[in-house]
Amino acid sequence: MSSTRRFFLASAGALGAGAAIGSVSPASAETGSWCPDQESPRFTVAVIPDTQYLYDRDRGDSAPLEASLRYIVDTAAEHNTVFVAHLGDLTENGQPGEFDQIGRTFRYFDTRRVAYSVLAGNHDIDSSKDDQRGPSAYLNAFGPQRFRTSPSLRGATKDGYNTYHTFRAAGREWLVLALDWRPSAGTIEWARGVLRKYPKSPVILTTHEFVHADSGDGKAQLSDFGQRLWDQLVKGSDQIFLTLNGHFWPPGRTVLRNDAGHDVHAHITNYQDRYYGGSAMIRLYRFDLERNTIDVETLSPWLLRQSAERLNLLSRQEIERTGPDDSFSVPIGFTARFSGFDPRPEPAARPVRDLLIPGTQAYWRFDARNGRDLSGNGNDLVVTGNPQWTPDHHREQPAHGSVFLKGEYFRTVSGAPLNMARFERGYTIEAFFKIPRDFSGANAWGGLLSRIGTGADAGKTGDDPKEPVATLSISDGHGVQWAVFPLNQNGISTNWGHELPLDKWWHVAVVNDGRTTTVYIEGSRLLRNPSTPAVGICTANDSWLVGAYTYDRKIDRTFYGWVGDIRVVNRALPVSQFMLYR
Repeated sequence: MSSTRRFFLASAGALGAGAAIGSVSPASAETGSWCPDQESPRFTVAVIPDTQYLYDRDRGDSAPLEASLRYIVDTAAEHNTVFVAHLGDLTENGQPGEFDQIGRTFRYFDTRRVAYSVLAGNHDIDSSKDDQRGPSAYLNAFGPQRFRTSPSLRGATKDGYNTYHTFRAAGREWLVLALDWRPSAGTIEWARGVLRKYPKSPVILTTHEFVHADSGDGKAQLSDFGQRLWDQLVKGSDQIFLTLNGHFWPPGRTVLRNDAGHDVHAHITNYQDRYYGGSAMIRLYRFDLERNTIDVETLSPWLLRQSAERLNLLSRQEIERTGPDDSFSVPIGFTARFSGFDPRPEPAARPVRDLLIPGTQAYWRFDARNGRDLSGNGNDLVVTGNPQWTPDHHREQPAHGSVFLKGEYFRTVSGAPLNMARFERGYTIEAFFKIPRDFSGANAWGGLLSRIGTGADAGKTGDDPKEPVATLSISDGHGVQWAVFPLNQNGISTNWGHELPLDKWWHVAVVNDGRTTTVYIEGSRLLRNPSTPAVGICTANDSWLVGAYTYDRKIDRTFYGWVGDIRVVNRALPVSQFMLYR
């Protein structure tokens, strides 16, 4: 980074001549201290911004960065750290002696075969020239030859100043571009060629300068050079979803929109202006593809691991940065964001026969726009009202269709075998559903699936005997509730769920093993399941309802939302046999 907060090179010049594509063979895999879980949907990318003041002739101190590298390795298993990126300005003056020092520091990574990248900042090289500048102390220390045994390096420009790396995480290949302070026109074309070589890989672009946040409100904007790089490479390359740069301070971020209409998250991180040259502060980008979120935190491992007695007044303020531009979360719908270059086709609809497992009593799916019981047991549904048939469905739902209910409901035909079933040996009731965004208290307690007949009809006197003998309802907090009069109890046994996000498809399963009942959402066991035995389901030999709830045998509340496949089985199913799974 320059000595002033906003320094743009007046002498940067136009992007220069071309650079040919060079390649480096992947290092052979071997077991060591760097062994990330490549299939886990949760992983971490560590980022190291400008370290220049720590390597400044005889004025620096390598201890902070040494501590950061040790921390990254020591916590690699805990954080599932898959890659480390330095954002440039490794040194203050680009002198051979400075590179000797930081080169020795990075041997800690080399000997452990850590996947990492570096790039040249303006303080590391002759900043008046682009990457065709020729030999430098930077290249001698951190050129491609250093990465002969790297597990991640896949190629470099012939000049050696630009590299690309891959790592595997969350079951897919990701790519990191590490671009020089001033990439030439040939390098831009080289980068495009790299992206064409890996057309389905999401890309993190690292470079020293791209955005700055000098307004003081944390809102970043493109620098003059960043605008050129955006125009020439980033905005037309949909694979690039995240850019990381240093150079400027304070930190900040913004979201840009590329030519494909997708978001590009642009972040600047640099703490050299803070105590002890930034104390080798690092950023941890914690990807969670299950939550569609990147959680970001910023800390100094060097200060974190010092005893309280060693910390001084200034260092105590720098152990961890918790401001909104240092600690934050980035929501990204990864599947949707990457769909333009790596579409993930949704699973094909499954044939009915695959769902008719032993014990299936009823199976309804609404893609055929009727209520026929596909189990063949005669538990057909008749409809009241005019429901809306839709193609909307849960991604893992067997049928690709649903019915939208807003006052309409279905009931099993008179004499259906399901109407008399008592399920003494257990049961599994499954359903797919989605609650609309405008759900309110007025829609609460609508029955997703319920049984006509009251507790009083079944001879029960406990709790409120006017309640239905069984109902799977949506509470006022839009969570599921299973309330049933069991055969062996005088009152109601109730399982409670938690608040579910609206406008999202869910799968619910109510599983009774002949003794106790457990409710699952998306195959995950919920908490509030009674331990008191609850055997079977009482019956008044009357119909089951889809989309309605009765009180004192009268329709009281109707379900508001989408209903997908429903299956009733006369035994407890293991999670692996839920309709969610193939």
